[in-house]
Amino acid sequence: MSSWGQRRSEWSPWSRFAGVVVYAAAMAHVEAVVVYYLRKLLVVQPWQLVTSQHLAFPHRYLHIEQSREVATIIMLVAVAYLAGRTPWQKFAYFILAFGVWDIGYYVSLRIMIGWPTSLLSRDLLFLTPRPWWGPVWLPVSVSVGFIAGAVLIIWRTRRA
Repeated sequence: MSSWGQRRSEWSPWSRFAGVVVYAAAMAHVEAVVVYYLRKLLVVQPWQLVTSQHLAFPHRYLHIEQSREVATIIMLVAVAYLAGRTPWQKFAYFILAFGVWDIGYYVSLRIMIGWPTSLLSRDLLFLTPRPWWGPVWLPVSVSVGFIAGAVLIIWRTRRA
């Protein structure tokens, strides 16, 4: 029987891995497009976001943006819950999805607008629970670690 005809519980961990990667990469692109439009509508360039510790867009939008970030994490948790069989696998698929999503976000922005210009570019990393600022290399390196950790966990629990 083809993989499409199999029940999800019968899919190999690597088929689920591929599904999570595709989902997270597509989600990263959607998120980058949303940020692109927000920056265009609010006439905010990436470097304006990080020239100070103050947000360069109207404060009244802060809660809306925070809710978008929370929704993103919920989506990553949901796909991990569906992909994993054991608690460790669910955790592994979450960090895999998070890592691919985060790196994919920066790749999509780089393709669309040429930013970030380097891994040293500063960015507003998260708004929740409060604004976190830092160089792009920081979340990218954490994401690489997440992906590596996910591969290790999935490899060790692949027979579960």
